[in-house]
Amino acid sequence: MADSAPTGPATPSGGIVELRVHGVSGAGADQVLNRPYIHQVAGDRSGGFYRPRPGYPDSTGTDGVTLEAYRWSDLPSGTAARTLSLVFLLPFMLCNVALWMRPANPSAKYGFMVLCRVLALTLTVLYVLSIVGVALDLIAWRCMGMPSCLAGRSSLSWLGGQPVGLRLGVLALVPVAAIGLVWWLGARPSHSFDAFRTNAPAQTTSKHRLSAVGQWDGAPLVGRLRSVHVAAAFATLNGSLLAARASQHTSGVMAVLVVATVAVLVACLLLLTVVPRIDEPGPAPAVDGLTRGLRTVSCGLTILVIVHVVISPAPWPDGGALPGYGAIVAWLFVSQTVLVAALAAVVLWWRGDGQRKSPIRALGAPVFVTIAAGLAVAFAAELVYRVADLLDREGTTADRVATSPPLPYKWAIFGFFLAVLTALLVAGVVTVLTAPGRRRAARAIVAADFPHAPPEAADRLRRVEQAVARARFTERLEPLSVVYAVLAALGLATSVLGLLQLYPGDVAQRFVGVPENMVNFLIGSGSYVIAGILLWLVIGGLFAYRTAGFRRYVGVLWDLGTFWPRGAHPFAPPCYAERAVPELAKRISYLVDQGERVLLAGHSHGSVLLAATVLQLPPRITDRVALLTYGSPLGRLYSRLFPAYADDAALREIGERVGWRWLNLWRDTDPIGGWIFAAHRPGDVERLTGPAATVDRRLIDPESVVAPPSDSVPPPIMGHWPCESQGAFADAVRELTARLRTTAR
Repeated sequence: MADSAPTGPATPSGGIVELRVHGVSGAGADQVLNRPYIHQVAGDRSGGFYRPRPGYPDSTGTDGVTLEAYRWSDLPSGTAARTLSLVFLLPFMLCNVALWMRPANPSAKYGFMVLCRVLALTLTVLYVLSIVGVALDLIAWRCMGMPSCLAGRSSLSWLGGQPVGLRLGVLALVPVAAIGLVWWLGARPSHSFDAFRTNAPAQTTSKHRLSAVGQWDGAPLVGRLRSVHVAAAFATLNGSLLAARASQHTSGVMAVLVVATVAVLVACLLLLTVVPRIDEPGPAPAVDGLTRGLRTVSCGLTILVIVHVVISPAPWPDGGALPGYGAIVAWLFVSQTVLVAALAAVVLWWRGDGQRKSPIRALGAPVFVTIAAGLAVAFAAELVYRVADLLDREGTTADRVATSPPLPYKWAIFGFFLAVLTALLVAGVVTVLTAPGRRRAARAIVAADFPHAPPEAADRLRRVEQAVARARFTERLEPLSVVYAVLAALGLATSVLGLLQLYPGDVAQRFVGVPENMVNFLIGSGSYVIAGILLWLVIGGLFAYRTAGFRRYVGVLWDLGTFWPRGAHPFAPPCYAERAVPELAKRISYLVDQGERVLLAGHSHGSVLLAATVLQLPPRITDRVALLTYGSPLGRLYSRLFPAYADDAALREIGERVGWRWLNLWRDTDPIGGWIFAAHRPGDVERLTGPAATVDRRLIDPESVVAPPSDSVPPPIMGHWPCESQGAFADAVRELTARLRTTAR
């Protein structure tokens, strides 16, 4: 990292620095500063501070303030490989985010955290089982045992006719490599964060939990969790091989291997549930040694199991699926359903009333966990189903049946497709039913904003009304997400029917009267829907950080997911706040120590970074700081999704720390940002009093519905786009800089 001192000319002592932090749009520093000629004064290519080049015209901001921008967009994105890892590890990321959505009630913390971490462990187990299903069940066990399946496939025929144990032992290297891949991704050194690693937790300056984000080094916890998950992953592979071997053979060696495998899995669960020192922020030699030792034992045990499977002389059963594999998968799905239900019960019991009324308030955790589990199951089922489809393109009908995917995966695809289809239908109904109310509210807002619009502006007024109505649909997404989560959980629960060897087509025809062919068509359609979702995620991951317009929508999910530390799943993408927040705190402290006052201006998710930063700064720094947020999701999304971290008390402390030198600009056309304390819409009855009532400033968007004399088209509808170039932004800067200048030196 570059030295934090500016490389350009120093600003005059006692001046004001306007430090801008961009949002998910990922704009360049020149766009954030609205200046074409800039240079970097601190940081590096991943996250750096930039200023306009001195000597060029218009190198200062409003009323002569010094402009500076912090560009952090490469921290959560980076290379294409890392972006793609976000896509394929999306279920892990969503499960990790769910850990931070716990209720504000401290009594819920322990049980909530345990359930989230165990659910995260089941996702790792499912990841391994999906690879086992492809490599061991479909290829090594089924396809390599059928001449018709091997015909024309030179890449597989080299093992055809070999003993079953040898085929399983060789193909077991595929899931071993898959485990090694996620192990490497989770342990990959992040040089961009090395300068912010600490040996001890920083001193907390705020009692609110949001201040902990980015304040402590999460590497020790992630390392322990990674060891536990790697140990469980190898134990899952071992259990699959031993279950197949135990179907026809038992011996003393087998008994020892089975007991050792079960002991590893039990130890993994105990470490996640009853060992509190796993959360130790600093080094903990006993726990670190235990987790690393467990991982080593599990790896060594895998070698012994593979060797035993290869050299065991006992015969193997003929035909069918890999013994025990389908039952293991089905029981895993059932376990996930039970865990999701338990998590929902904990949240409903402890979530309380709170000040931000919302259907999803504190229910975000079970919703996100269910979506994560549903996606993981869908991706795993699609992988197995697609490989099975490729393998059964030749041969007789009996051969096709022999290479069909395991029954639990059929139920998983069927349940996922029905959940998605039903959720889309419900969303359509909700959209239609709520449209009149949203349009009425939008018409009232637009009429109050443009009471003297000329008749020729009628079309433009309709477009503004549509934008406001669409933006208000964000609140409707909350109950819709709960509906989808319930449907997805029910889809997971249907896996118990797979344990009873009941086929979706038979059940539907017997109890509902739906023809079996129709059910098979729905399963095939569901498979293509999942493939389409995967393709969309790949495209989104590739273009989210290269196309500004696309990033506005896709980047919200990535930046939300990677803002929170990895406290549940170690294979989730790294937390960029572990660098961005302390880097901002260090820069702000440096500027204040140089005699400057600092106006912090954060757009969208940049306002969240600044909120966490302000809560970490000592009073001597915040006494010389003001805050300007615009397009901020703090009140509209974060206070509802993360009630234990961004509640009303935390937001008020932010205001108190900066002496209520805080303005928040928001628009009715913005689907993401919003007001924080008070909406201040025309005609609203204001109930909020005190300094918090002065924070929010509503912006009329667009600025006009008719073209100004100097232009041929009306001003654009800005929505969630930043507003640095607008007059309202300059007015807010003037007001806050005036307040800063009156503060004591």
